[in-house]
Amino acid sequence: MTQKKGYALRINAEILAATQRWADDELRSVNAQIEYVLRDALRKAGRLPDKKKPAKKE
Repeated sequence: MTQKKGYALRINAEILAATQRWADDELRSVNAQIEYVLRDALRKAGRLPDKKKPAKKE
């Protein structure tokens, strides 16, 4: 299982409310919705390691 780390997020109340509505529509928690959006953006930007290839060790 992937290791999870806590992170305190300061967020504009309007953005949080919109994220809550979106998460409710998708049957996710706000935390899961934020992680989903970040993961999707990172994948589209080519910033996530390819799961098919081993990660580079530095």
